[in-house]
Amino acid sequence: MRSSEPIVDAGVDAGKRALRTLVPVTAPAPDAAASPAGVQRTTDTHCPYCSLQCGMRVTAGARPATVVPLDFPTNRGGLCAKGWSSVELLDHPERLLRPLVRATPGDRTSPLVEASWETALDRVVGAVRRTQRTYGRDAVGCFGGGSLTNEQAYQFGKFARVALRTSAIDYNGRFCMSSAAGAANRAFGIDRGMPFPLADIAEADVVVLVGSNPADTMPPAMQYLDAGRERGAEHVVVDPRRTATARNAALHLQPLPGTDLALANGLLHIAIAEGLVDSDYVAARTTGFDEVRAGVAGYWPDRVERLTGVPVADQRRTVSALARAEKAIVLTARGAEQHRSGTDTAQAWINLALALGLPGRPGSGYGTVTGQGNGQGGREHGQKADQLPGYRSLADPAARAHVAAVWGVDPDELPMPGRSAFELLDALGTDGGVRTLLVLASNVAVSAPDARRVVSRLRDLDFLAVSDFFLSETAELADVVLPSAMWAEEAGTMTNLEGRVIRRRRALDPPAGVPDDLQLLATLADRLGAGHLFSGDPETVFAELRRASAGGAADYSGITLDRIDAEDGVFWPCPGTTHPGTPRLFAERFATPDGRARFHRVEHVDAHERPDAEFPHVLTTGRVLAHYQSGTQTRRTRSLALVAPLPRAELHPDLARRLGIGPDDVVELATRRGRARFAASVTDTIRPDVVFAPFHWGGGSSANALTDADALDPVSRMPAFKVCAVAVTRVGGPSERLEPPSAATQPRPRPHTPTSAPEPRPPARSRPGPQRSTRVKSTPRFLQGVYPITGEGLAKPGPLDAALRYTVPSGTSAQALYFRGGNSTGELVYVLLVRDGEPMRWFPIGAKGDVHVPLRVVEDLPGGTVVELHAAAPEGVSGELVLDLGLVEV
Repeated sequence: MRSSEPIVDAGVDAGKRALRTLVPVTAPAPDAAASPAGVQRTTDTHCPYCSLQCGMRVTAGARPATVVPLDFPTNRGGLCAKGWSSVELLDHPERLLRPLVRATPGDRTSPLVEASWETALDRVVGAVRRTQRTYGRDAVGCFGGGSLTNEQAYQFGKFARVALRTSAIDYNGRFCMSSAAGAANRAFGIDRGMPFPLADIAEADVVVLVGSNPADTMPPAMQYLDAGRERGAEHVVVDPRRTATARNAALHLQPLPGTDLALANGLLHIAIAEGLVDSDYVAARTTGFDEVRAGVAGYWPDRVERLTGVPVADQRRTVSALARAEKAIVLTARGAEQHRSGTDTAQAWINLALALGLPGRPGSGYGTVTGQGNGQGGREHGQKADQLPGYRSLADPAARAHVAAVWGVDPDELPMPGRSAFELLDALGTDGGVRTLLVLASNVAVSAPDARRVVSRLRDLDFLAVSDFFLSETAELADVVLPSAMWAEEAGTMTNLEGRVIRRRRALDPPAGVPDDLQLLATLADRLGAGHLFSGDPETVFAELRRASAGGAADYSGITLDRIDAEDGVFWPCPGTTHPGTPRLFAERFATPDGRARFHRVEHVDAHERPDAEFPHVLTTGRVLAHYQSGTQTRRTRSLALVAPLPRAELHPDLARRLGIGPDDVVELATRRGRARFAASVTDTIRPDVVFAPFHWGGGSSANALTDADALDPVSRMPAFKVCAVAVTRVGGPSERLEPPSAATQPRPRPHTPTSAPEPRPPARSRPGPQRSTRVKSTPRFLQGVYPITGEGLAKPGPLDAALRYTVPSGTSAQALYFRGGNSTGELVYVLLVRDGEPMRWFPIGAKGDVHVPLRVVEDLPGGTVVELHAAAPEGVSGELVLDLGLVEV
């Protein structure tokens, strides 16, 4: 794509456009470059939705605009329904065109009314000054989004730290990519979602997709998978649902949500046991493998099947395919990463890829599938709580000095790292928390976990300002709502899932008086006395971003707008204008001090919230084809709303039958945090013990009103979006409208308490080897002895003696470790391990024979469980059995 915004039948030179630095606070005049009425302008730009950033051509003039796809490297002429319909919203009747303020200042029960920019900005700046004067600088916070351009994300981080001098800034990408980013930084020394071009997927012989459904979330990417299958590639999809992506795969692994780490460790166990590890690669290019080898020794195939539900044969087939392929790729996505152990889960798959020698090998590697449109660039340049531009650490003195010099401020004036996204939101309105919040490009009232709790925190604020182009669920709660330009009305750069920096070009003029977020931030900075340090011109800000990122991990210093135009985008890192960019990372070394990748030992941990009698099923959440993120845009797009007018919860037919639920019935999902209603989709594509709900709706159908935020990943601070305990009830028959649950039945949002997380494990270098810990008290228990037996038939097992019965004490748990048995009779006999009256495991013992069976696959036995040994022999056969069942009580 080499166009630089061609103008058709217009005598306007886009290169001579008068650039406006600040947004006037009175109604601004139309842009100087506005096209004459009726004159069309055709612009090559990119889709506003997912991280593919598909190339598209927008024709505008006399609105409405039209769109056609371009042959850009990521989409190669394809668009999904969201891309095709993206221009529908530019003239939507609900579009915000003027600022809104509360009719009574400070009273959020009063209506929102239109106001001048002067009035709206006065209220925002007044609240900022009043809050910081009373509570300190960190009492004012900022919350951004992964759809902001690189320039806007960069400027938001700078605005927080220079204009506001607050540490309180984070963004919704913390809920998206942070676990994969944490694992990649730990293992490789750098985080770029895909360290290779998307086109490599078409050339791979084996692709393993873990928790990813591109057929629904980014359909144009499927052409690369389709091309691979046409040439005989084998694809493995790991997902609790048989998604559209899984249906086309050679193999579908269907684990219980929250067990992907155990599965990855189990696959590595098999690779080691069967001699499939690339020992030369491990020795030459990695460190820490011995520690990981010791760790995965406990993940034998039968135990992993017990934990995950993935059959041993499928485990072995997956490992064999990966290890024997000339080119193999492992990709993870949100299904594996949005957990309280999401970083360790991504690390487990990285460990597998490293052991097989994939990262850096031509056509092979590990990557993660970025979700939001600028999910990659949005996390590189400073809107995360702990980061400065170029992926620099805010806590690093050298990084602070470099960036402060570019910004023209004293590095000592820059705040230190602040709270992560959910922690920031959960502390709103409390002592020591944010009291005034500015939100850009994010709808946290729908997208945040435990959303009702977050809404209650937003209401606790002294002041909330939201910039958006529609009155989102978050904007409805605000004191001031500021209208913003939409994607086709602004310019800047974006960074797609491959690390390719591309251009978003301005295809048409925004409505009169509506700025983009870059101009808004420059205007607010000016009113706060820092206007001389900010610009509203994207080209000026991009030039500054290049200088600020120079020398950092995400180095953009050699990327120019002309190069982006000429080269269909430029891959970072690109440290100089003569540098070719880096489409493929790790060919020679990793971005660590010694150039070696790092293995890290990781262990499976149970979900923070497991099913019980009150909430007996597992809830997982995700996306559907027709909608995107919080649905602020797609739910207002007529063509998409026709495709998916109602949120649908997926239930297996067995579960639906037990609960008396039929297709399209209205069902209510309830967790400890809230209740929400959905139309039932009865389908055998989901596990019988799992319920799926889409998260694109708010209000009475908010899936995130149900999700768990009480256990955060210790590295990424990611909440557990993908697994919690849920109850399902039928509300009524099919309905075109889903009434919300009664407010009286909704649990009250929890009061503010610090969030918890699994205890961080010590670094691999300091953790001892496979030694037994002395910190856990354990007691061995045995059911053993010599017992007579008289057979009543092999189909009639029965108890032998009261001594072969054991009850697990309350408050403890037990694990069966082994069974040994001897048979004095001349016939085959069976010994049966019984749990609470139900058969658990059969042990055949041959005539005059013996058996020894390690019981590492038997699940934990909680307090109150009754374990017995029964036996069966052919009718009339008598003799003696020697029995020994070993257990450990913890």
